[in-house]
Amino acid sequence: MEIQVPDEPVVALFGRDATLCCSFSPEANFSLDDLSLIWQLTDTKRLVHSFSSGRDQLADQGRGYANRTALFYDQLAQGNVSLLLRRVEISDEGSFTCFVRVQDYSSAAVTLQVAAPYSKPNMNLEPNKDLKPGDLAAVTCHASRGYPEASVLWQDSQGNNITENVTTSQVANEEGLFDVHSILQVLVEPSSTYSCLVRNPVLQQETQASVTITGELARAKTGGRKGWALSQEVDRGGTRIPIVAQSHPGGCYPVSPLYLSPHGPTRVT
Repeated sequence: MEIQVPDEPVVALFGRDATLCCSFSPEANFSLDDLSLIWQLTDTKRLVHSFSSGRDQLADQGRGYANRTALFYDQLAQGNVSLLLRRVEISDEGSFTCFVRVQDYSSAAVTLQVAAPYSKPNMNLEPNKDLKPGDLAAVTCHASRGYPEASVLWQDSQGNNITENVTTSQVANEEGLFDVHSILQVLVEPSSTYSCLVRNPVLQQETQASVTITGELARAKTGGRKGWALSQEVDRGGTRIPIVAQSHPGGCYPVSPLYLSPHGPTRVT
């Protein structure tokens, strides 16, 4: 007897149901009373689901699988012995073996790969005020609740890969999902954009966000002297946070922020 299973891993989304496919071609006189079916973990041999004598046999079912497994009972007579695994967890990832016995005995393994898409990155510029050109700042990128670990790519305004200047940490929560926190150290320059791209290697999912610092020169009066005010805006998904520094012969110092409105710049005091 030959069993058919997928050659490639079955990719299941975290929290959703997954089907581990397994089938065989029954003889013409096949009866469900003659079928013995066991699904178990390949490495630990823990029982996931069992069926024999025409009904489920779940007395020895492994912990964590209760009320989460089922067969396609209306298709068993056609040789479909696939397993339905409900509410997939990260710990479900691995190899499952399908054992089938009618008159002959055969088995085959199915690999389950769990995946979860990452949230759209949230980006910040720290510090987000009192910045001057040439200051050292940290651009942070945070994406959450993804699996498996992500790859993080940073690019500058010209599309150059600047990931070598980055510190990235990925920490799993209690569910096994990863939170990604990446920090890029930059010297503040006007008219510069920094993009963070978070990629899930299993789902081929890419999500990104960017921070843009735009420089504008405007005349300002300070103590009777004329100087230049350099405004810098951080663009976070459409939210623009202006940051202003005052330049004059004696150096730079912060002034009040200019918040953009549909009617033009508005100074906040």
